[in-house]
Amino acid sequence: MDTFLYIIAGPLFLISIAAHFYVKICLRPKEDSDLEDYYYEFEEQHPDYANYIKWSKITFIGAVVGALLLFIAAVF
Repeated sequence: MDTFLYIIAGPLFLISIAAHFYVKICLRPKEDSDLEDYYYEFEEQHPDYANYIKWSKITFIGAVVGALLLFIAAVF
């Protein structure tokens, strides 16, 4: 059971962390975008910003799930 969790959780955690860094560096809306023209309530409607937020949340949740699975494998 422990080895199964390590096999699943280890790569999940590493891939999610790498993808999260990629999202934070490469998918962030550029400084010269028209995002400043939007009010703060409507930033989620901007397509680039919405894509950035979506993938940021997905990769962060993947990293958290991987870390929790690694913790469960280490404890049990």
